[in-house]
Amino acid sequence: MTKTAAKTLTDTRPIRLKGRSFLALVLSPELPFSNWLERLDDLAARSTGFFLGRPIVLDLDGLDITQADLKELLGELGERGVRVMGIEGVRGSVIGPNMPPLMKGGRPAGDIEPEAAPAPAATAADSPASQPAKHAEPAIEMHAQRAASSIVITEPVRSGQSIIFPEGDVTILGSVASGAEIVAGGSIHIYGTLRGRALAGSVGNASARIFCRKLEAELLAIDGLYKMPDDMDPKHLGQPVVVWLEGDTIKAERLA
Repeated sequence: MTKTAAKTLTDTRPIRLKGRSFLALVLSPELPFSNWLERLDDLAARSTGFFLGRPIVLDLDGLDITQADLKELLGELGERGVRVMGIEGVRGSVIGPNMPPLMKGGRPAGDIEPEAAPAPAATAADSPASQPAKHAEPAIEMHAQRAASSIVITEPVRSGQSIIFPEGDVTILGSVASGAEIVAGGSIHIYGTLRGRALAGSVGNASARIFCRKLEAELLAIDGLYKMPDDMDPKHLGQPVVVWLEGDTIKAERLA
């Protein structure tokens, strides 16, 4: 076969298009945006690197805004290093040129097909807890097993790592270092010290809970509501606790 004929055959092959799901954080701005951005700045300042490298979807459902309003909001988020990959909940006419696309049909993260990732103990690029998060992209380990309702991580979760399991509960037999993160669709059980971030009920489960042997967390969240260290009752710090959501308030109680 001549080179010309081979090239012709190659050129006629169709381009393969595949669908793939990724886990993204959803931000739901509130009016006025200036007040909401102040609260966002507060979260970012108190939890360094929280938005670093994360894909973000803006949920603007119920907000009466113009294209100019959205453009200004995207500009403010861009200055803060928040990467918006898509927008949902608005009319198509609000999306202007060079804006992220309008997204529809978002579903809980159970449909994610995970990328291959090393086990926590085998990750070689962890940033030390003493270094700011900007020095390294987080090592993310995603678990999405349809038949499973829980996973158990037998090694400590080190700084820079993220364990993401939207299907159910996550149990950590060791500690979670500062700068590390656990995201679970269900509850989180930590049999060591929680120094990093724990986000339970990540796909809308308000009944999820967080248990840990020793509380020194950088951030606690259940069903999108969060609590920072200076919002926590000092009597719970360094203690074994259970954390749950009651209405719009995160509660904590010392475990016996």
